[in-house]
Amino acid sequence: MRIAVDAMGGDQGPESVVPGAVQAAFSDPEITVILVGREDRVRPLLAGHEGHPSIEVVHASEEIGMSEAPATAFRKKKDSSIAVGFNLVKEGRADAFVSAGNTGAVVATALVKLGRLQGISRPAISTRFPNKKEGAVILDVGANHGCTPKNLHQFGVMGAVYARYHLNIKNPRIGLLNIGEERSKGSEMVRDSYEMLEGDRTLNFVGNVEGRDVFDGLADVVVCDGFVGNVIIKFSESMFSFLSYTLRNEIRKGVVAKAGALMMKGAFDNAKAHLDYAAYGGAPLLAVDALDFCARIKEDIATVGKLVAPVHEFVADTCIVPGGRSGSELGEQFTDWLIENRFRPLPNRLGTLLGERKVSEGRGDNERRRCG
Repeated sequence: MRIAVDAMGGDQGPESVVPGAVQAAFSDPEITVILVGREDRVRPLLAGHEGHPSIEVVHASEEIGMSEAPATAFRKKKDSSIAVGFNLVKEGRADAFVSAGNTGAVVATALVKLGRLQGISRPAISTRFPNKKEGAVILDVGANHGCTPKNLHQFGVMGAVYARYHLNIKNPRIGLLNIGEERSKGSEMVRDSYEMLEGDRTLNFVGNVEGRDVFDGLADVVVCDGFVGNVIIKFSESMFSFLSYTLRNEIRKGVVAKAGALMMKGAFDNAKAHLDYAAYGGAPLLAVDALDFCARIKEDIATVGKLVAPVHEFVADTCIVPGGRSGSELGEQFTDWLIENRFRPLPNRLGTLLGERKVSEGRGDNERRRCG
């Protein structure tokens, strides 16, 4: 499995990305890491591992800063580490691309370089989220700041397929994030989204969920627009950090507290592992015609390693890979849904996974439904 990594991305750049990616490469013999970035900054950080068969370096002369306007940076910086990384995927030289860089630039470049799955209006960034049960999938968490009911409906479908085939949840419960559980609550866009999700018989839609319901585990897939989703995950990350900070301070105040903490160290470690956002890896960008992972972290070396390593499992499990090479139940399910819901996708790399006959039959069925 060849995974391209944006060596220039993130708040700390190559200084944390390169050692973390090397750590990931050594943790799994089936992974080859391709570090994409300025060679003069990347190679000195390989610390004697240069030339190792599991590590490659591809030069990119430019980098896109975190504060740069995505559209402008994409147009002007043709040789950025993000653009070069996606070119590797497009050309079949990498199976996936991982970046902790400018999210807007990653999404824009992915759409232009790879394209979206036909019939899907917008891609969505999806991430796993801990709760009282088995965890949830939340999307979108940053790719789209202004959504339509159609977008949220499609996010629900993508999230359901992701939860079913990657997280092994047979009949995932879909919840729409809102300010109240009543169907009359929320903006007009959210109310219309409720109607579309409820009307889709292929989804196990459980209605509106509030912020507190996310942790209670009332839904396996939580649907929202990217603005709201991004605020939720970043607030939650800071909340977990604040709780840890408060707990450490209280423990230091007395001998009894220190003794109790020592006896509960195993429980504390388990809780930290469950709540640590870095343990959940990156966030896949769903509905682009290949695989991209966005980091949602202020990364350190260990966290970057945790970000890269799960990509191998995701690619092998559910993803679409370039050039039509796929074990992709995810792609097949998207296509089935597109046909069933009359989006009439043209034959393409995704459509050929099912065969021309099935695509044709699906269109014919749709025509008969219209006439009926």
